[in-house]
Amino acid sequence: MTRTIVIVDDEPGLRRLLVLMIRRDGRFEVVAEAGDGLAALDAIGRHDPDLLLLDLGLPELDGLEVLEQLADRRRPATVVLTGFTDATTHEKARSLGAVDCLVKGTDFDRIVETLAAACSNEPRA
Repeated sequence: MTRTIVIVDDEPGLRRLLVLMIRRDGRFEVVAEAGDGLAALDAIGRHDPDLLLLDLGLPELDGLEVLEQLADRRRPATVVLTGFTDATTHEKARSLGAVDCLVKGTDFDRIVETLAAACSNEPRA
């Protein structure tokens, strides 16, 4: 079963690389990309994806604010991919509904496997 995903990162080069890597894997269909928090919420609302790969350091609304906005509605299983390395930020993301948090620079294979695990383990609220 192919799972749909929205990829959110404000770095266009990294976003393109993530899209290529995820499409190459074959288990996921990238239905939208976004470069800021407001565009992320719009894409989630339009596409109702199974998964969300979310950066935290975003313009407009940051990733934590995006997670807060998703609290009262059906949300995709969310994996955070961020440059923030502190445990407090990762704990906050998890408390707001993220399934897992990865630090940018994580091996692409691990990112894809984390997405697959998040989709199979996370019931959609």
